[in-house]
Amino acid sequence: MGALASLRINHTDRRVAERLVQRAVSEVRRLERIFSLYHDDSPLAVLNRTGVLLAPPNDLVVLLHDCQRYWELTGGLFDATVQSLWALHRDHFTNVDHDPGGPSADALRAALDRVGFSHVTFDINRVVLGRRGMGLTLNGIAQGYATDRVVRILRSEGIEHSLVDMGESRVLGGRSDGRPWRIGIADPKAPERIGETVDVRDAAVATSGAYGFRFDPEGRFNHLFDPRSGGCAARYRSVTVVMPTATAADALSTAFSLMPEAAILKVLTSVGVGEVHVTAATGKRFTLGPT
Repeated sequence: MGALASLRINHTDRRVAERLVQRAVSEVRRLERIFSLYHDDSPLAVLNRTGVLLAPPNDLVVLLHDCQRYWELTGGLFDATVQSLWALHRDHFTNVDHDPGGPSADALRAALDRVGFSHVTFDINRVVLGRRGMGLTLNGIAQGYATDRVVRILRSEGIEHSLVDMGESRVLGGRSDGRPWRIGIADPKAPERIGETVDVRDAAVATSGAYGFRFDPEGRFNHLFDPRSGGCAARYRSVTVVMPTATAADALSTAFSLMPEAAILKVLTSVGVGEVHVTAATGKRFTLGPT
């Protein structure tokens, strides 16, 4: 799904560990065939092309329920239907003669007319996109979901210590020597460097920042779209979320990038767990937790 992946397993039997790695790789490849926008024949690509998908794979239905949950929890700021905004900006900025000020107001309004998870209906029989030209992108949650599926496989085989990174990180237990796992957070000004670290046990960590993908050199136009206005995230340099599952961390890091501190705290208080590490636009770092 467009991300690098790694898996570290602690096991006394190398053959068992290698078998588990192969199971994990097979599971991720299976999920990629469902959720990928890079494969024209994936169920997601077919849905976006036709507006309807009959007999959807169970994993797609489960993930759409997750999308709905985080859409509701964040007041609509996590919205999987922003694909039309992505397509608009991609087409605009790949045009040789593009306006550096971004897409026109008319084009933006037209794209926003195709955004809104409330227009998506789904059950085990079908998925329907309620407006012509709508499209789903699961890039803000699918990597977390895949990570959680791999963790489920490992736990079913009795693995107690592992680090899984399928675009988002999740750890089982602590390290085999008893210490917590230490997860690096990229420096948003120089993403090839580690800016800070967090120590975690039995938790997932996901980071979102405008530096992840920029349409323009300054990053004014980036992949973190506000589904209300069509604008792009600029409030923070990066947002890192620690949650019990990678699905939650992945989705919330996307939404929190668009939310003021008070709104983030309200969500954390609602779910009762989690921790958010923020690098503000000024470069100041601070941490938020449920109250």
